[in-house]
Amino acid sequence: MTTTDSRPVLRFEDPESQALYGATYEAALENLLRTNTVPFGEIHARSGLMNPAVGMVRAGGGYEQPWTRDATINSWNATSLLAPALAANTLWAVVEKDAEGKRRVQQDSQQWDQVVWTVGAWHHYLVTGDRDFLQNAYDVVTNSLAIRERATVFGPDARYGLFTGPSFFNDGVSGFPAPTADEGESRGSESTSYPEVVAAMYLSTNVLYYAAYARAAEMADALGLAADSHRVKAAAIKQAINQHFWNPPTGSYNYELTADGTAGVYQEGTGLAFALLFGIADDAQAGALISTAQRMTWGMPDTYPHWDRYSSAEPGRHNAIVWPLVQGLWAKALAMHGDVEGFATETELLAQLVRNSGGFWEIYDGNTGAVEGGYQGATGVLKRRWASEPDQTWSATAFLDMMHTGLFGVRFDERGLTFAPSLPLGWGDVTLSGLRYRDADLTVTLRGTGTVIRAFELDGAPRSEFGVPASLHGHHTLEITLAG
Repeated sequence: MTTTDSRPVLRFEDPESQALYGATYEAALENLLRTNTVPFGEIHARSGLMNPAVGMVRAGGGYEQPWTRDATINSWNATSLLAPALAANTLWAVVEKDAEGKRRVQQDSQQWDQVVWTVGAWHHYLVTGDRDFLQNAYDVVTNSLAIRERATVFGPDARYGLFTGPSFFNDGVSGFPAPTADEGESRGSESTSYPEVVAAMYLSTNVLYYAAYARAAEMADALGLAADSHRVKAAAIKQAINQHFWNPPTGSYNYELTADGTAGVYQEGTGLAFALLFGIADDAQAGALISTAQRMTWGMPDTYPHWDRYSSAEPGRHNAIVWPLVQGLWAKALAMHGDVEGFATETELLAQLVRNSGGFWEIYDGNTGAVEGGYQGATGVLKRRWASEPDQTWSATAFLDMMHTGLFGVRFDERGLTFAPSLPLGWGDVTLSGLRYRDADLTVTLRGTGTVIRAFELDGAPRSEFGVPASLHGHHTLEITLAG
């Protein structure tokens, strides 16, 4: 098995920063590229596009397979940049063919958020420039969106212009308040066992549908195909999200809209992050929701506040509890919106959680920082305590993304790679060496603090554009001096 991985080296000049962030980065690389890279398996070769000589990325120490959302998040966070062949194999591992031979995202019991695959696929193309991948991915995306548009379960609700089904990654009933989920969790742990949850609409899932249509349009543009229908659908769902989820009195987006039109005025961490990352929120909305967002002692929680059936002593597995997955998305969003202090806080908390716990766990107690799987019902049992699984891949790739997308501000488009760094005060100068981008090998150094670039040099020569072209070859050095 080969992974064709590239392992950059992160070095802070400040010893304390190196001991915390540098060490956590090295551990995250090990988690992704060794611990959770597993051999190719025939059971995952349904797309006909996997390379048997290349492995794939599993979801973590407690989950031996790449699920749709895990495969996508991990590729988006880090794998496409660090190990492109591994990322492609992992993305294809969650694609299958229908009876007519058409490729689609795998159809399983958790279909509501499968459109997230589109985000990872488009990002993979921007990182690699692989047009064969893009053509196949576009076919998967259009086929999968067509399935969801026709679906009577986890499909569109024409009354609201939104898609039904649980919120992103909240496959457990603990992620949903009563009465949508009953207080006794009488139908067990699966959120899809609750008809009211299945029929409701949630912020994160609908933002992902917007992102899927927007990315489908970009894919079509890149391939020289018609894109207008995708853009029309994207615009319509963006308008519906802002109409039905934006809450002016709270200055944020609601979490839930039930089938009868009742608003669930709660907070969802991934929903807010996605609203920022994919441009659902305008500048005024973004500023408001960032300033009003409720965080816990150890970071941005999944859903908030505690539902009545949970508490600080017994937090829900998907409620008022910290998943590094959510921390990473929130930190990415804050960095992209220029909130250096907020980005620094979330990143420092995750690094401390990893150091204190000795690894990248799935979930942590939001108040104490202890490893905690949370509580959730099982059939006939209320508040069974669940495990927090070890070596969770998207916890590790969340931190890698904090360094790449947040700290160094790495951004990809069809022309090349650009930088929009966020270097917090007190972290010190930092260098990322051995960063592979297509056919280039980059050493990037940040000096100063903040987000404003005062000087940008490529191989010692000043540049007015803060990036490098996709055609760059060989080893190059970049020096970025920030104004702070």
